[in-house]
Amino acid sequence: MSYVKYGISPQLVERVKTKMRNPTTKEKIKRLIDGVTKHDLQDRAIVRRLVRQAAKVLHEPLTDTQETQLVQFVIAQKIDPNNTFHLIKLWGMFR
Repeated sequence: MSYVKYGISPQLVERVKTKMRNPTTKEKIKRLIDGVTKHDLQDRAIVRRLVRQAAKVLHEPLTDTQETQLVQFVIAQKIDPNNTFHLIKLWGMFR
């Protein structure tokens, strides 16, 4: 659980995972991240906007600290949405 090193609580992750099981919510999140590039996921402002928008879709109020922790986590992962290995790695983190 590498996200814990960033101060992200397992309880928050579990709530989000539960909410993502709803097909409607999952589709909204998929639309939100459609077209996002590796470069976008290294831009602090873009990642912060995506985190805020995802939190609204999921009805998860985030504190400023939680938001910052999530942004730092995403940037640190150096995610390339077009790299299958990166996506499998993320899937494994949050199964």
